[in-house]
Amino acid sequence: MDDLFSVAGKVALVTGGTRGIGLMIATGLVEAGARVYVSSRHAEVCEEVAAELSRVGDCRAVPADLSTEDACRTLAEAVVSEEGGRLDILVNNAGNNWAAPLADYDDAAWERVLALNLKAPFQLVRFLRPALEAAARAEGEPSRVVNIGSIDGLHVPPFETYAYSASKAALHQLTAVLARQLAPLVTVNAVAPGPFESKMMASTLRSMGDQIVASCPLGRIGRPADMAGVTLFLASRAGAYVTGAVIPVDGGIATTR
Repeated sequence: MDDLFSVAGKVALVTGGTRGIGLMIATGLVEAGARVYVSSRHAEVCEEVAAELSRVGDCRAVPADLSTEDACRTLAEAVVSEEGGRLDILVNNAGNNWAAPLADYDDAAWERVLALNLKAPFQLVRFLRPALEAAARAEGEPSRVVNIGSIDGLHVPPFETYAYSASKAALHQLTAVLARQLAPLVTVNAVAPGPFESKMMASTLRSMGDQIVASCPLGRIGRPADMAGVTLFLASRAGAYVTGAVIPVDGGIATTR
């Protein structure tokens, strides 16, 4: 049982790993002994986060703006080159949101959200599949893809976030399709977070934090350990027989309605 939840010695890539949920995940993986590449479009922030996390483990910066196919390919090639063609864990967390009334919801906003939330995870899996399959172990230890969805892809959200909620629901379905296609060498699962402290949620928590907590059966918003814990489960031997799942981590907000 000592190594059931261990990721020691594994190599992970966490997109959007410099803040919010991505940083929670990256921190958990680093502290658990994985070598973690964090990616975001701000190179300076990437370097700062990698330096901070390297105080407790092995963390490296790979800046990338994942809104285009070429950028996804470049990021994949950079990590594969550094790791000799192998990657144990891919966490697709980078995302974007936009809220506007239906009449004002323009095409540019829709395309921007879908490109990062849905197309980028698909492209990264495409480009990193050989490295993920190369890292799979014959003794029933597949490589892992963890897609970060949202409970807004499971229920109707309270705000007019048309592209965001649609992209997350699509990402959940894409997770199942990829899980079937990549088995048995790679598992593909999704986590659907509820409210967590993040830049994306900051204004909502300021204005509606008390109501959100009141609506949560567990009486609080998510903590870093909650997100790190579910990721460690999916990335370790404990989650080796789980694929195609969407796991809500929301304190029961969406799952008990």
